[in-house]
Amino acid sequence: MSLEKIFYKKKCRAWIILCLLVVFTVTGCRKPVNTESVSEAVSIPNKDNEEMTQARPELEEARNIDTATMESSKSEESMTDSEERLVENTLKLFINDEEIPVTWEENESVKAVNNLAESSPIIIDMSMYGGFEQVGSIGQSIPRNDKQMTTSAGDIVLYSGNQLVVFYGSNSWAYTKLGHIDNKSEEELGRLLGSGNVTITVSVNE
Repeated sequence: MSLEKIFYKKKCRAWIILCLLVVFTVTGCRKPVNTESVSEAVSIPNKDNEEMTQARPELEEARNIDTATMESSKSEESMTDSEERLVENTLKLFINDEEIPVTWEENESVKAVNNLAESSPIIIDMSMYGGFEQVGSIGQSIPRNDKQMTTSAGDIVLYSGNQLVVFYGSNSWAYTKLGHIDNKSEEELGRLLGSGNVTITVSVNE
C-alpha cells in the first residue's frame, strides 16, 4: 500500500472522530426543560388560601362575640357575688338579746327578708312546737321555694311562706331553707331554744 493511501485513511478516521466529538458535545450541552420548576415558578392562586382569607373575618367576629359573652357573664357573676356578700355581711339574727352567727342561703327568700329588715327590724314572737323547733310569723308572705327535707339542729327555714322556724332538733317536711346557725352545738341550741318561748329579731347593719 502506498504512503498516499495510508495517509488518506488516517485522515478519514480523524474526521470521523472529530465529527463524533462535536455531536456528543452538542447533545451533552442541551439540558431538558424541567416542567415542574416552570410550574412552581408560575404563581397559581391557592384555593385553600382564598377560603381562609374569606373565613378570617367571620372567625374574628365569632371570637369577638365569645369575648363579649364571657365578659358579660363575668360581670353578672360579680354582681351576684356582691349582692350575696352584702346580704351575708348585713343581715343579723338575734335570739332574745344575743346575736347569733348565721350562714345565710343564697335565694330569693333571704333577699326578701333582707329587704324587709332594711325598712325596720323584723321582730318575731316565737313559740316552742313539737319539742324540736321554735316557730313564729314574719307578718307577711315572701317568695318561697319549698323542698322536702330533713332538718337538723341550727337550721333556719321558711314554712308556708310566712313562718320563720328555727330548729334545735330534727323534722322532715317541705320548707325553704334560709340559713344555719354557726358555732352552736345541738346541746347549746337545746338550752337556748328548748327552755321556753323566745323573741327573734332580724335586722341589718346601719
